[in-house]
Amino acid sequence: MTQDELKALVGRAALQHVAPGTIVGVGTGSTVNHFIDALATLGARVAGAVSSSNASTERLRAHGIRVLEAAEVERLPVYVDGADEIDPRGCMIKGGGAALTREKIVADLAERFVCIADASKRVEVLGRFPLPVEVIAMAAPQVRRRFAALGGEATQRPGVLTDNGHPILDVRGLAITDPPALEAEINQWPGVVTVGIFARHRASICLLGTPGGVQTLTYP
Repeated sequence: MTQDELKALVGRAALQHVAPGTIVGVGTGSTVNHFIDALATLGARVAGAVSSSNASTERLRAHGIRVLEAAEVERLPVYVDGADEIDPRGCMIKGGGAALTREKIVADLAERFVCIADASKRVEVLGRFPLPVEVIAMAAPQVRRRFAALGGEATQRPGVLTDNGHPILDVRGLAITDPPALEAEINQWPGVVTVGIFARHRASICLLGTPGGVQTLTYP
């Protein structure tokens, strides 16, 4: 199976975690696009969605799915999103699609995070994929120096601003052996909007697309 076929497989599999008549949190990215397309097949059984990006909002609305603002809901039963990497504890690196801040906001509303990914995203230690960090522009040089002190090389993603209007730094050279601690530290740095470590908002379940089918991983 191709990588795109694996993404479609887990996108459809995620439907089993969407209860009829509920509002679902929807992430961003190529794998989530397959989930949105699958979600549209449920028709009126989907009460609506809270979206993490303008791109996902457009796709949802194109399918006729009602999109609510995050401020309109207090809780969501489930948030479905992809990952750039996921480790054995369900901690993730996210932000390859530059939507990490809004993804974390919607994930915070959800009782469960269902990660959908192909098998290439499963790693033992986070950090092979460059770590995205959304920053206030004036703080970017200062944040780059802080990462250099940790042994990481941070470069600004060219030509990219988030839906919030901020640049993204991509950090290479880190081996993230303690995701919760590093997430907490980076989030304290002045000028950091959000770091793309999802440890506090780690996955409850990962639906992993493999050549043998969908593998379900659960994290206590």
